[in-house]
Amino acid sequence: MSDKVELSRQQQKSKETKERIFRAAKRILQKKGYEELSIKNICEEAGVSNGSFYHHFKTKDDLLSYYIEDQPNINPDLLDLPRNADEAKIAIIHVYLNYVEYCRELGVEFMSGYYDTKNQALNPAIRTERPYPIVTVQTYVEKAVREGIIKINVDIDEFTTDIRMIVIGNVFEWCLRNGEADFEGNMRRSLGKYLDSTVYES
Repeated sequence: MSDKVELSRQQQKSKETKERIFRAAKRILQKKGYEELSIKNICEEAGVSNGSFYHHFKTKDDLLSYYIEDQPNINPDLLDLPRNADEAKIAIIHVYLNYVEYCRELGVEFMSGYYDTKNQALNPAIRTERPYPIVTVQTYVEKAVREGIIKINVDIDEFTTDIRMIVIGNVFEWCLRNGEADFEGNMRRSLGKYLDSTVYES
């Protein structure tokens, strides 16, 4: 029993350290931008050692991606096999509306800093350790196609690339307008139009 309690304490301490590191990175992004987001600056701001940082994260982009990709509010039940193409489209859009909500929680300043061209965590050819929301969608679509429920009229790689670009475009527009854009509406509309043109009944 005591081992379980001790493990829980260790996990809590690890979580608190991660949160402190992230809050420090967020403050730097908001005040100074991505250019000043070095591991040295993050550690100084957070009051932790370099060793502590590397115990939790490989790079600064790994740190940012952890919080971008660790989305706790997606309901996995919604991604059960759809009954038809319309249900599949609704589920896919839901994943990204959840992403919109999470972006809002992190804040426009943080997202503006994260969506920097120098951030290689955005490069799907490099960032493979953690699943993007698009990986969830790809698995979902592939399973629905395999079960003969839906079909798509493009290659799956093209499909996921198109969606990723649509999502990035919507986030960029929201950041560019300093959070004043209709983030949810634009995401729903642009994804909906694309899915209407690519996803069909099998």
